Amino acid sequence: MTPREVAALLAYVVRLDPRLTLDDPAAAADRLTQWADLLSDVPATAPGWDAARVARDHIARSPYRIQPSDVSRPWHTHKADQLGRHVGTFEPTAHPHLDPDDVEGYRRALAAERHAIAIGQQAPTTHRAITAGPAAAEVERRLAQLGTYMPRTVAQTLATYRPHRAERERLARADAPDPLTVACTWCAAPEGEPCRGRAVNPRNEQTRHRPRSKPHPCRIEDATAAHLARRNAQETSA
Repeated sequence: MTPREVAALLAYVVRLDPRLTLDDPAAAADRLTQWADLLSDVPATAPGWDAARVARDHIARSPYRIQPSDVSRPWHTHKADQLGRHVGTFEPTAHPHLDPDDVEGYRRALAAERHAIAIGQQAPTTHRAITAGPAAAEVERRLAQLGTYMPRTVAQTLATYRPHRAERERLARADAPDPLTVACTWCAAPEGEPCRGRAVNPRNEQTRHRPRSKPHPCRIEDATAAHLARRNAQETSA
């Protein structure tokens, strides 16, 4: 914070706790100098951070008079949490000036990104969570239908041998439309079963059906429409 921001914070603190009022201008100036020195690396506001709110919470909960450390300590805890939640993956496409083959430039950009997060100028980049919000119940329902009794490491090993199930689990985790949640209007494949292709034996002209690796386009469209309808209903009821 700049000295001006610290002075504004002190004025707010004194208004909330009159015990901190100083009638001596010299003492008030000394306190401002002390707070400005100790809070020089603490921003007034940042993503998920507000120094005034932290000071207010301390005054509301603690019987002790607030000190600069009561603001700086929560900031450093917040900063560590932000850096810990940052996935640390710099996205080159967001910076077209960066040469993808420039390793040193990539490292400098990554360091600058982390520094911006550390000083509160940028929010961390985190993985999109699907364990909360309106989509959580739908994801849990679909995963429950698929079954979750198998350890994830075993499922990953068997994914090569069970491509349909592996793809459905991937779609469920990503909260994406799953074509197998609806029946196919083209080949009449029921819900939960893959689409079928027809093959004719040239010798006896007998017809048989074999599972397709990909669903029919009409089934994808129907699943997408049903998925969007469920999402809209969840958002409306939330």
